[in-house]
Amino acid sequence: QVQLRESGGGLVQAGGSLRLSCVASGFTFNMYTMGWFRQAPGKEREFVATITWGSADTVHADSVKGRFTIARDNAKNTVYLQMNSLKSEDTAVYYCARSRQVRPGTAVDGSAYAYWGQGTQVTVSP
Repeated sequence: QVQLRESGGGLVQAGGSLRLSCVASGFTFNMYTMGWFRQAPGKEREFVATITWGSADTVHADSVKGRFTIARDNAKNTVYLQMNSLKSEDTAVYYCARSRQVRPGTAVDGSAYAYWGQGTQVTVSP
């Protein structure tokens, strides 16, 4: 049974940092691309970052480029999202997701992902 469990969210002031973690279980972690997405109240879910199974390739959304960094530790079945210089517009529920295919490239479209975590709330105060 595939499980994705996010943690690390919270309340932070603008300019601060948070590191999100997503621990995976129920599948061979190092065979799948992982992604982070977010959804703010009243808005569509949006892509944040993705990393391929061997960490060779990453893609970050333009809105977070230079501030957020995705990484993974295959030995720990964990994908991370380091978030620096946070802004109020980063406030959202953040979700990690696992790709539908085995060993694909990077994937920025949500339809490329088959499994999603429950999400962790990130709130950035002005």
